[in-house]
Amino acid sequence: MIYYTYMVRCADQSLYTGWTLDVSKRVAAHNDGRGAKYTRSRRPVTLAWCQGFPTKHEAMHWEWEIKQWSKEKKEQLCRNQLSVCPKGDD
Repeated sequence: MIYYTYMVRCADQSLYTGWTLDVSKRVAAHNDGRGAKYTRSRRPVTLAWCQGFPTKHEAMHWEWEIKQWSKEKKEQLCRNQLSVCPKGDD
């Protein structure tokens, strides 16, 4: 099973970070108003970035880590100027 950490870009250009098992279903949920409270008033959202991880723990770790980053660092990740690596991929 693959667990995903993702970022969606909201209508106000802010970025929301989360984790899921199914990225397309999760983005649809955000757009249907069934997602996070943060995105409900910032629809529509579009997928800005996602990456798969082998464990739920890693996906949740990177969700937390990315949420601590500045907006510019998140934007760099979205532009593929930064990367996050699953543990063991050195």
